[in-house]
Amino acid sequence: MLKQNLLRKSDEEQPKQAHYRIRWIFSSVSVLFLLICLGFLTPQGRKFRSKFNFSGSNVEEPNTKILSLASQTPTARRDALQQLFGESAPLLSLQDKARVRYLLATDLLNQGQDPKTALEYLRDLEIDYPVLAPYILFHQAQAYKQMEQPNKVTKIGQELRANYPNSPVIPDFLALQNISQEKLLLEQFPYHRLTQDLIRQKIKQNPEQWELLLLLAKYSRDSDLVPIRDRLVLQYAAKLNKKDWEILGLGYWRDGENRKAADAYALSPPAPQNIYRSARGFHLNGNFTAAKRAYQKLIREYHDAQETGWALVHLARLSSADEAIAYLDIAINKFPNQVPEALLAQAKIYDRFNKTEKAKASRDKVLNNYQKSHFSLEYNWEMAQKAAKNRNIVSAWQWGQAIAINSDNPKHIFWVGKWAQQLGKTSEAETAFKRIITIAPQSYYAWRAAVLLDWDVGDFDSLRSLNPNISLNKPYEPLPMGSETLQELYLLGQYESAWVQFQSEISNPQDLSVAEQFTESILLIKLGKIRSGIQNILDLSQKEYPHKIAQWRSLRNLDSYWSSLFPFPYQQEILNYSQQDQINPLLVLSVMRKESTFEANIGSRVGAVGLMQVIPRTAKWVAKQADIKDYVLSKPEDNIKIGTWYLAYNHKRYQDNSLFAVASYNAGTGNVNQWLRRYNTKDLDVFVEQIPFQETKDYVEGVFGNYWNYLRLYNPKIQKLIKEINP
Repeated sequence: MLKQNLLRKSDEEQPKQAHYRIRWIFSSVSVLFLLICLGFLTPQGRKFRSKFNFSGSNVEEPNTKILSLASQTPTARRDALQQLFGESAPLLSLQDKARVRYLLATDLLNQGQDPKTALEYLRDLEIDYPVLAPYILFHQAQAYKQMEQPNKVTKIGQELRANYPNSPVIPDFLALQNISQEKLLLEQFPYHRLTQDLIRQKIKQNPEQWELLLLLAKYSRDSDLVPIRDRLVLQYAAKLNKKDWEILGLGYWRDGENRKAADAYALSPPAPQNIYRSARGFHLNGNFTAAKRAYQKLIREYHDAQETGWALVHLARLSSADEAIAYLDIAINKFPNQVPEALLAQAKIYDRFNKTEKAKASRDKVLNNYQKSHFSLEYNWEMAQKAAKNRNIVSAWQWGQAIAINSDNPKHIFWVGKWAQQLGKTSEAETAFKRIITIAPQSYYAWRAAVLLDWDVGDFDSLRSLNPNISLNKPYEPLPMGSETLQELYLLGQYESAWVQFQSEISNPQDLSVAEQFTESILLIKLGKIRSGIQNILDLSQKEYPHKIAQWRSLRNLDSYWSSLFPFPYQQEILNYSQQDQINPLLVLSVMRKESTFEANIGSRVGAVGLMQVIPRTAKWVAKQADIKDYVLSKPEDNIKIGTWYLAYNHKRYQDNSLFAVASYNAGTGNVNQWLRRYNTKDLDVFVEQIPFQETKDYVEGVFGNYWNYLRLYNPKIQKLIKEINP
């Protein structure tokens, strides 16, 4: 039956290579003719492609059933794939048929089951599915290997290496055949996980191999590279060239090793970025003399570089008053983006020396000419806060009007809206709250704004009992970068293969572009490394250059950006135990994200364990109360069961007030009870601001910010309300 469905001759009977070349030539000519007709090869055509972000002209949108099956386990999807392959095959496109065959075959091979049937699915599939041709050949070799036909494996290997010599499956094929080709791996595939495993093994055997250390420093994206860089710097500095030093500088900078980055960049090729980062690294590390020298070098040698504008403002902070004023004057005259910051810096210097009129003149220039600047709005906020603390709400509101219109700080806008509410300015308050949801939809204050807009999102005292409708079906979005091969592997849920393919396509592993870093983040999350993936996404906001910041902001328009930041793992366990303990499942999920970022084996300095960071003595008490006989805190299901029960119990302590329950989950009931005695709880937004532990305040805002994000991403009702504000 399978052979009838495939309608293929055996590989001994069919001259596969000739067939492939003929089809390739015909396809190439046809596609080239079509592209010329459509104008895709003209400058206008390239502009059209770029505008619509075509990731590959040969990759068609998949059948929705295939998309849903790609995310399931091999066992769960087997019957559905076989049904698609058999009964529904005529309804599928040629590419979708190929996708079904590929999934069926790889599932069998990965489970070590029925290689003969897998081979039938794969037979000549590289012809109909050229985008994955090297991967298909590799899986054919896998099947023959399991069938103990080494001659067939060798034959496929020859074809693979002849036609796809640069494919990242080559190292896997060599491993399949137990072929040792160290030179090939080190020279051609230094990024590959097998090569890097080999390098680490060789270094372990003989630590004095600096060239191998340098390969890791250049190509690895692992988190253990600081000691490797340190060894290169301390033991082999004389062997490194300027480009090597730049690679080390990039790595140190990325890992926040400021002083080490400064030293490495000082020995790198002369360039504005390298000199600036050297100066800034010294500055942040407290080596002010070296920082001044480097800033001054940048100003002398690169008069017009944007880094020079930054350097002038930083250098002013390290200089005497007269020198600082002079540096800031240069920044004001030559670098428009630095003007507001430089003027306010001058105003502070004048204040120190009681030059009141000059200080006022500098501030007035900012307030009058740069009303939308960060520095002008910060000054307005400072004055509004002072007025509010003196209970002069009218003055606070007056200072806050510019903030409500121009600021992008959700906290500041929220309090301006609250002051408007207190003054009976209902329309102005509503405008402020809606603006938060528009410009900062991910923020904790967007949830607070939604509450004050009377949306059904649950407030501190009503959130526990909500059971929101949760829709987990997300539309498919391609990766923001990558070849057709990478996109296809990702679409099929072949994340291990996609990861290696991605590594082969990035240009500089120590300095990823915005699109590359986001792609890496998505793949990390799909591979179960959720904590690393989320941190990688958060790090995008720290990009220095305006064009990179603009690219990051553009990513924030993608659904995949937010669903990657707020994934929903352990769905069944969370839904089951939250229902059992009668608590909002999204609140449980939100606590888990804040506590562990979904890393099951994480611990803490106080001994808390697992996804919901349960302290063992607390777990022991909960197990006794909830009649839980056996448990292991590092096991996700057990940790979720105990953590959910304890979170629900905390709610009972505080009459189902989620603010106090969540705060006590972090700070303990003793501290929360003390705060309840000390502070007024009439306005809980004020109470949150008064929490004396910064960690707990951040924790509270983090948990409820998480809750709001899960609500807006997975609840259709809230999604609809947000779209009405921002269609």
